[in-house]
Amino acid sequence: MPRYGLRTRLLAGTILVAASAVAATAWLSVQRATTSIAQHENVVQDAYPLVYESMVDYAATHTDWSGAGPFVDGIAQELAVRVVVTPVGGTPIESSPASAGDRPGAEPSVAIDPLTVDNALAGTQFPDGIDPKVASPFQLTPQEHSDLEVLVEKESDCLKGHGLDPTIAELADGRPYLRLPRSSAPQSCRSVLTEGGGYVGFEDSPWVTPTGTEQAALNQLAVSVKGCVQGVAVKLALTGAGDVTNLADPADNPRDRACLLNARRLQLRPYVAPAAFMEAVPLGHAGGQAAVGLSSADTTRIAGVATLVVLLTVGVAMLLANRVIRPVRALTEATRRMRAGDGTARATTGSRWEIAELTAAFNEMAEHVARTDRQRTEMVNDISHELRTPLSTIKGWLIAANDGVADLDAELVSSLLEETQLLQHLVDDLRDLALADAGQLRLEPVELDLGELLRHIAAAGGGRAEVAAPPELRVVADPMRLRQAVGNLIANAERHTPPEGRITLRAYQSGSGVLVEVADTGPGIAEADLPSVFDRFWRADKSRNRRTGGSGLGLAIVRQLVEAHGGEVSVSSTLGAGTTFTIRLPAAKDPA
Repeated sequence: MPRYGLRTRLLAGTILVAASAVAATAWLSVQRATTSIAQHENVVQDAYPLVYESMVDYAATHTDWSGAGPFVDGIAQELAVRVVVTPVGGTPIESSPASAGDRPGAEPSVAIDPLTVDNALAGTQFPDGIDPKVASPFQLTPQEHSDLEVLVEKESDCLKGHGLDPTIAELADGRPYLRLPRSSAPQSCRSVLTEGGGYVGFEDSPWVTPTGTEQAALNQLAVSVKGCVQGVAVKLALTGAGDVTNLADPADNPRDRACLLNARRLQLRPYVAPAAFMEAVPLGHAGGQAAVGLSSADTTRIAGVATLVVLLTVGVAMLLANRVIRPVRALTEATRRMRAGDGTARATTGSRWEIAELTAAFNEMAEHVARTDRQRTEMVNDISHELRTPLSTIKGWLIAANDGVADLDAELVSSLLEETQLLQHLVDDLRDLALADAGQLRLEPVELDLGELLRHIAAAGGGRAEVAAPPELRVVADPMRLRQAVGNLIANAERHTPPEGRITLRAYQSGSGVLVEVADTGPGIAEADLPSVFDRFWRADKSRNRRTGGSGLGLAIVRQLVEAHGGEVSVSSTLGAGTTFTIRLPAAKDPA
């Protein structure tokens, strides 16, 4: 016996697992809560401005929120937050996944409007709070963009000739410019881009010469401003950074500037998404303290619960160990008896769970082994008996001929040839059964006319069987193997039907299959013998020899051939009235 049995091992392992689980759960709960809350706070501080900036950029480049769902989801997944955007007067757009702990309202709601950007929250420096990405009224045509590119590249070449390294960039409306302080550019280079007194191309230029598209937008804006600015001339221009300024108001009066700002927002409003409100909260955020700890009372409570869990685990482990070990020992004993050659060894158990299934499976295996041994013994005996008779006959006649007692004439040779053919037939039958048992019985199925095949089989058998089959009744089968199966049934019927009797071969459609019936008017088979009809070497009349009763393998071969086609064979019989064998085969599928 091992030093530590199953009971001891199961008990020790269960106690260790239970204690470790309780301790680890308590420690992990504290650590997880503390870490999670700290992470939530960091996410709020770091992600909220990024979410706000992303939503403002979306609103600046779209005219509505109808397609914002995937964008909101992408931002939420990237930053591990839940985002809810609610357009004014519209339906909220929520990111997924959402859970009970991810509730909006944990953080303040902020307005999203690219025409009134919160520079402090977004970390931007947009003049007047207008996102420069909103440039649709000032969007250059391809020709205007191309013309300005030529001028900016000419300026860039000039600056490079003076040892400077300018960078060509582009505004949201498509206007190219140079990133280089205007004051540092030589006068000779600045004059290259002077058109009508305005500089073109430097981001710090006080004003630039507008293109036709930009001038039309400025004129439209000037009309709106005139109704607000009183007593001051209106002369709007574009700066190098893309802003709009009033050159006729050098004092930059706050009232007039507010008037211009409102007019700009009114002009740009159709090109941006409607104002909306945004809420962002970390996934699983439910508020709480920044750190969590255990008091002495909590520690005592956890220790008590852990002790109770360990005690319960020990009790359950002991109970389960005893219930498992008893049937396992019974199985072990039965296995040892079977290994010692006791074919009657069986295991018993009073359990009703998995161990009972194991015991039942062992007993079924033992029954199968015993049944297989009996069948193998019976089959060897049957084969020996079947081979002994023809071999004894052949041997006796050959000895007689050799001793000169019998003449080896044509009649004797014919008799010996007949015995040899019987042996060959028996060997062929055994070979077919062996192939079928090994799953190596080869079939070559084709679609065929069943009625025509049955008529050929009946004619080859001497024409005694009457055939009844509708025209064009088609099946998919191996013609040679199907002929062999039906031929065996007809041969069996001919052996047991008197000359004045009838043998009928019928075929007809039945549901999704096709039935083939071989019926005779012979003596019939007793009901008790019907389950054994398809067994190998079985004969109803044990006194019949193989000349009158066959080899006892024909019906077994029929069953194997039919099952190989995906069908089944059955028998029904009445003593004194005859026997009917029925083969069911799958019907050929309609090509339509």
